[in-house]
Amino acid sequence: MCPPAHFKVTYSINPWMDPAKPVDVPLAVAQWEDLVGRYRALGHTVEVLDPRPGLPDMVFAANGATVVDGRVLGARFAHREREAEAAAHLEWFRAHGYAEVHEPVHVNEGEGDFAVTASYVLAGRGFRASPLSHGEAQERFGRPVIGLDLIDPRFYHLDTALAVLDDAGDAEGTVMYYPAAFSPGSRAVLRRMFPDALIASEADAVAFGLNAVSDGRNVVLPQGAVGLFGPLRERGFVPVGMDLGELLKGGGSVKCCTLELRP
Repeated sequence: MCPPAHFKVTYSINPWMDPAKPVDVPLAVAQWEDLVGRYRALGHTVEVLDPRPGLPDMVFAANGATVVDGRVLGARFAHREREAEAAAHLEWFRAHGYAEVHEPVHVNEGEGDFAVTASYVLAGRGFRASPLSHGEAQERFGRPVIGLDLIDPRFYHLDTALAVLDDAGDAEGTVMYYPAAFSPGSRAVLRRMFPDALIASEADAVAFGLNAVSDGRNVVLPQGAVGLFGPLRERGFVPVGMDLGELLKGGGSVKCCTLELRP
């Protein structure tokens, strides 16, 4: 995770960003620190990446890389405003003893568009990631990569439209997603792979309820996604609501702030 010390919205590279809306940086920092504290209270370890001036979106650390079985596939950002973030993430991994660190050839924005299940990697495309990045990820991780087409610009990254909840139950575990964010063919793939998925409403999706992090029991998600709390409890999960309203001005929430380090 990376503190939002330099967070601001001075450009627009997704539908949620409006430079005319001021950002309360102290409030953004407080909300981020609350999220860090909640993870630690749940028993998780949080590693911190130092923020760099001039890179306001570094707080959205999930976009910096994807880690599977200790192998790191770095990011290559679609927009020049974020290009320099990629090197900062790669430096961190190399400095912390990750031996297999790969600098990508094709555009991918880390866990923004790669979601890891028990055996596969789900990969979004349509707004940011290049379809060519899917083959690169498959070669890197040695897992089948399943491409999913995003068609609604509000859900420009896969992690705004789908969350992996666990790797139990169905062959690939449990996910929750918003169907209308995906093309008809991709919806059919998701139905086939995850017949018991939790289906989110539009209201919960636009509240960024699918931009969530799950440890298999606790699901940390935006508190505004109230329609997901009951269904999550019914399935045995513990929803943990967070207020990241300031960071939502940049088009991100819980998952966007959290890059998972899978050993």
